[in-house]
Amino acid sequence: MKKVYGSADEALEGVLFDGMLIAAGGFGLCGIPELLIDGIVKAGTKDLTVASNNAGVDGFGLGKLLDTRQIKKMMSSYVGENAEFMRQYLSGELELEFNPQGTLAERMRAGGAGIPGFYTKTGVGTVIAEGKEVKQFGGEDYILEEGIFADLSIVKAWKADDTGNLVFRKTARNFNPPAAMCGKICIAEVEEIVPRGSLDPDLIHLPGIYVHRLIQGEHEKRIEQRTTRKREDA
Repeated sequence: MKKVYGSADEALEGVLFDGMLIAAGGFGLCGIPELLIDGIVKAGTKDLTVASNNAGVDGFGLGKLLDTRQIKKMMSSYVGENAEFMRQYLSGELELEFNPQGTLAERMRAGGAGIPGFYTKTGVGTVIAEGKEVKQFGGEDYILEEGIFADLSIVKAWKADDTGNLVFRKTARNFNPPAAMCGKICIAEVEEIVPRGSLDPDLIHLPGIYVHRLIQGEHEKRIEQRTTRKREDA
């Protein structure tokens, strides 16, 4: 089965449709599938629901899809770095489903494991629990959260072989593995594709069975919040 494609446009061909649910990996600007996001912008696919920890920043990452009004709804846990996101949400142009960070990751992981729902104590007694089933375990209240089953997963990894086995680097191993797991189709972009058999099996973070298409490319790797201080000897 061929998994390696020449570009994001080629890898996305035939899988995009209006109104779809996309699970996107990344945390802030770390480990985001920026090439695939650019490909979706170019394709013009609209009315998207995107499950992602956040929505990037203005003009970069998922922020590009907000600029083009291609996202209808975000399922996120943090949205504080994007002024356009805030503007669209406050004006009623954008739907928002808030999720505690761990709950969002587990909803993705559960979907990838074929689990339709699970109970968690996180969010009990808050607006997160509104409209959700509550059940007691050991005398404690838990709320029912549903697994996420996405039409498409887009993720970013460090290395891969041609079968789709993925290795993530440091903090980029955040939402990418669970996001990859929960999609009917998963497309991964990587910095390097290495020969089959060259990856140590014990160091593979996501097995290739979850990955259907794969591209290699150059990445910008922006720093979201650059914090510096003066040298003491300056």
